[in-house]
Amino acid sequence: MSVIRLIVGLGNIGADYVDTRHNAGFAFVDLIANQYRGSFSFNKKLLGSLAKVSIDGVEVLLLKPSTLMNLSGLSVSATMNYFKISAKELMIVHDELDLLPGIIKLKDAGGLAGHNGLKSITSQIGTQDFLRLRIGIGHPRQKNLAQDVADYVLSKPSSEDFKLIQESMGRALSLVPEIIDGNLAFAASQLNEKTKDIN
Repeated sequence: MSVIRLIVGLGNIGADYVDTRHNAGFAFVDLIANQYRGSFSFNKKLLGSLAKVSIDGVEVLLLKPSTLMNLSGLSVSATMNYFKISAKELMIVHDELDLLPGIIKLKDAGGLAGHNGLKSITSQIGTQDFLRLRIGIGHPRQKNLAQDVADYVLSKPSSEDFKLIQESMGRALSLVPEIIDGNLAFAASQLNEKTKDIN
């Protein structure tokens, strides 16, 4: 496995979207930037905000696309091309309807699960063979909510779910050095082990 050089958090820019379920990816890369003393600045050419951090001696780029979620691939593709980053060196962090709040999992390649941000990235870079960190937000049907999925992901979670999501991101944050180094089996097993503790 290649060293991860680019971590992209998916979300929508603007005050209306802060702390919404769909912005879990933005929240996670913000945590990384805070942990490793990085700061984001907008890059017009790359259609997003970029930060550079050093994690165990490895320079890693953090990206928050400034496009709408459905056009995230434009920013990801531009950044990969500019810095000559391959899909094997890319990790996308995104919200995941199929996982309950409090659950967070690594996935190496695979399907897109209907996520519009992932669809856009795959379309732009020509492959879905990239690493994902999936942050569980739950599905409205699991919660017996009549809310439409689009409205659900663009709304803020309950205080209980917000706490679970924050805790799951904290567990993943502690494993970022392992993920960067390509120790995916170890990182995935640690996340799964911690998940058992909360079930």
